[in-house]
Amino acid sequence: MTATPFISRKDMTRRSMLGAALAAVPLAAVAGPAWAGPAAPAPAATRLMLPVPTGPHPVGTVQLHLVDRSRPDDIAGPGNFRELMATVWYPARNIERYPVAPWMPAGAFQAFLADVGMSDLAALGPLTAGHVGAPVQRSGRRLPVVVFSHGAHSHQGDHTVMVQELASHGYAAVTVAHQYDTYTEFPDGRIAVPLRDRQAPTLPGDFAADLRFVLDCVEQLAAGRNPDVDRRELPTGLLGSLDPRRMGAFGWSKGGTATACATLADERIRAGLSLDGPMQMNPPLAGDLDRPFMMMSAAFTRATDPEAAAFWSHLRGRRLNIQAQGAVHISYGDNEALFPQVAKLYGWSGQQLQDVIGTLDPDQAVKIQQAYPLAFFDEHLRHRRGHLLDGPSSAFPAVTFLP
Repeated sequence: MTATPFISRKDMTRRSMLGAALAAVPLAAVAGPAWAGPAAPAPAATRLMLPVPTGPHPVGTVQLHLVDRSRPDDIAGPGNFRELMATVWYPARNIERYPVAPWMPAGAFQAFLADVGMSDLAALGPLTAGHVGAPVQRSGRRLPVVVFSHGAHSHQGDHTVMVQELASHGYAAVTVAHQYDTYTEFPDGRIAVPLRDRQAPTLPGDFAADLRFVLDCVEQLAAGRNPDVDRRELPTGLLGSLDPRRMGAFGWSKGGTATACATLADERIRAGLSLDGPMQMNPPLAGDLDRPFMMMSAAFTRATDPEAAAFWSHLRGRRLNIQAQGAVHISYGDNEALFPQVAKLYGWSGQQLQDVIGTLDPDQAVKIQQAYPLAFFDEHLRHRRGHLLDGPSSAFPAVTFLP
């Protein structure tokens, strides 16, 4: 599998990063000596865990099967159109009778692990805080909405810690599986994996077009219409519960760049957040942005990355740039919660774990993910101005504000 052209400067695909992580750990620590064959899966009791969200609401979730009939899909052949899976996360009224959602659908998870060389973890896939089909918690106001874009060769569950945190605090968060550059599963059982074809629509501009289409679908939900092409039943209360006047977007890596592209192009996005996006714009950057935008930097800093610096210079609204000391490219995601558990399962040393996730304390990294995106969207979608974004905080000593 090759990287997409967009990300080739540092080859920051999900597969290459996990491959590098495994290369940093002796093979025997993961799979035993070559003559012994594959390691047996760890006991079910050691299932990987995600941190519980901190908000007051339980979380519900539902998948949507979407087709953008304005965009023909030449890869799939004549008569086909851009096909996406999306997942809505939201505050739930009750969850007792509703099953817990997995981090990834089983078939997609197996394909993902096989591709990165970690198939022995297949039985340990984490569960989320989301309950499939639970009714929506309705209050006096509609729910603000944020849409999420994943990175190259990644998947829509990759930042579940952030997504379910936002939902537990009263947001509807919609994650997008960008076809041909993701691992996902369609309702008919098809398993999608990243495609090697460089002609596939997987550039940041393609991801941004997906985000804008998903905003169209949010507007349909807000108007009481079901955008799912299979017309599957939606959770009670979802129709009419979303607020299309309060929509934001965020994304990691290439998804962060796509978020910037979409925010520049679409005024419906009132605030955008990039999680270490390279900002290699395709199409090239054009014009200024007068709406709020926040950058959480790690590998792609303005000091070392000309594209990030150029994007920053075009921000005319409220702009913020923070960096957690010791963070690496994958630090602003679920890896910070999951890899320490993998390290314990396989007996990695502290140095081996740091080679994968950096020197930022994992517990602090999770709290940063939960606190800063929430504070940013609260300020700009809910007009709830706190003090976390004003400057350094004693609660998060690793976080620095870059002028």
